[in-house]
Amino acid sequence: MWAQSGAVLAIFSYILWGITPLFYRLLPGAQPLEMLAQRLIWSIPLLLLVRLFIKNRTRWQAVFQDKRSIFMCLFSSLAMAVSWCTFTYALTHQQVLEASLGYFINPLFSILLGVVFLKEKLNSAEKSAVVLICAGVGYQLWMYGELPVLAIIMGGAFAVYGLIRKFIRFDIITSLFIETLWLIPLAIGVTIWLFSRNESALSSADNLTRFYYILTAPVTILPLLFFTAAIKRTTLTVIGLAQYIEPTIQFLLAVFLFHEAFDEVKGVSFSLIWLGLLCCIVALIRRRLNSLKISKGKRSQSL
Repeated sequence: MWAQSGAVLAIFSYILWGITPLFYRLLPGAQPLEMLAQRLIWSIPLLLLVRLFIKNRTRWQAVFQDKRSIFMCLFSSLAMAVSWCTFTYALTHQQVLEASLGYFINPLFSILLGVVFLKEKLNSAEKSAVVLICAGVGYQLWMYGELPVLAIIMGGAFAVYGLIRKFIRFDIITSLFIETLWLIPLAIGVTIWLFSRNESALSSADNLTRFYYILTAPVTILPLLFFTAAIKRTTLTVIGLAQYIEPTIQFLLAVFLFHEAFDEVKGVSFSLIWLGLLCCIVALIRRRLNSLKISKGKRSQSL
């Protein structure tokens, strides 16, 4: 029952992330830097409030003593800012399909970073996934003469963020709060700069639009809360499989609701990438089954 509730929470969190483009359609042509700044500023009080309800939160004394994790939060915050800006730009400039592609190819970057920095070994399924995903992206380059830059930056930055998070010993909410604090000077600076140059969308916006800008904070953090709860209640295998719900929903929204262009080139490219993801899923399931066999073997030996 505990594991089932975790699976439901994981699925729900990825569904929320998947339908995020529906919210950002309310802010067409938004300034990504200004939206990032507002999201950061309004996230501070919200994260402090949420942190009060987290039972296993990292105590402030432990936070201040762990200088290494605080410093690593600086690097993770920069990766997060890049990911957020590109994601926001894609959603507010009719490029939801590009955002979907970014999260579809994210596992490729995660695999490569794991090999380079964590010395992880690839099995045959993971090697096949790397080849197929590279082929999918390469096909677009060959046919269009250009790379899907937004998708690559988005997927790469998010993978870097995940890598750095492995070296941070705070709980997710506390680490997100520290990351946000690192970026607050940038948020204030961007806000002042845009207002001084009369380039702020907020200065001439109506109250409803300003309210939407404030809502970017809870829209970002709410799915994260369900995701945090899911991690504690289910396996990483379930999390790994559920993560493809988000880009799938975004893909469906882009093609069938927003009517973004999806030609034969993108059809071939996405098909190759989906085959690569299928290899990732197979590898994930095999790894999980092997770990279960090993644990059962140990139990039978102990008995």
